[in-house]
Amino acid sequence: MIDIVIPKGSLEEQTLMLFKQADLPIKKTDREYNPKINDPRISRVKILRPQEIAKYVEQGYFDLGITGRDWIRESDSDVVEVADLPYSKQGAGNVKIVIAVPQQDDSIKSASDIKPNSRVSTEYPNMTQAFFDKLGIPVEIFFSYGATEAKVPELVDVVVDLTETGSTLRKNGLKIVDVIAESSTKLVANKRAWEDPKKRKAIEEIKTLLLAVIEARGKVLIDLNVHGDNLDAVVEALPSMKNPTVSKLYKSDFYAVETVVDKSEINILIPKLKSLGAEDILEMDISKIVH
Repeated sequence: MIDIVIPKGSLEEQTLMLFKQADLPIKKTDREYNPKINDPRISRVKILRPQEIAKYVEQGYFDLGITGRDWIRESDSDVVEVADLPYSKQGAGNVKIVIAVPQQDDSIKSASDIKPNSRVSTEYPNMTQAFFDKLGIPVEIFFSYGATEAKVPELVDVVVDLTETGSTLRKNGLKIVDVIAESSTKLVANKRAWEDPKKRKAIEEIKTLLLAVIEARGKVLIDLNVHGDNLDAVVEALPSMKNPTVSKLYKSDFYAVETVVDKSEINILIPKLKSLGAEDILEMDISKIVH
């Protein structure tokens, strides 16, 4: 059995949803940071700040954890990156660690324009220091405990912050002038646990379930019937993951066609298929896709 740690904060809601959709529901208890999960492979679940997770996994307090690539790098943690889990607090996609300055400062177009000895506020002091050292620009770094974007210009000159869209920075009168790194959510394992055959099997199985949910997001299953005369035209119009499944209907000149397509295309695709002769078109949600 393995011990798992998941992130508290901005990723918490999406992580709980992911586990629920993977049929691994995590149930909150009176002890907020110690939820329960009813699965024979998992002995303990803990909810902690993502900043701490990679280091605790490295040190063996947990076998498996979910955290951002940014925090693995910032904490210099030696863990196994088992899988990329492309989701974030707004649903999906990568995030960026960016350098931002006041919008009205026209003298700064990129990080190389930042004046020596500028005051920089960030939750990523190690990555920030390394970035400016590489540029050869001495800066004074102040660790931020949150609301980093609110500290310019009264308290600091520059912020280094995590963003998905940049909207919060813009709302606070800041502009992005450079990117230190991109990050995404990672499933990470302790090295000793990864080398243990029993624990590794459990980790691989949990990875399969989580990735199957992420793969299914934004996709739907389409079933339809079509006369043999129109079969080729309909199949050609289908943007399938692989070749669609086609089977002849019993004692009929019609064929049944089944395939998976992107949900974003369905509003254009269904009328097109109907115009090509497809009938009895069914659209169904998918909970998991396992490759």
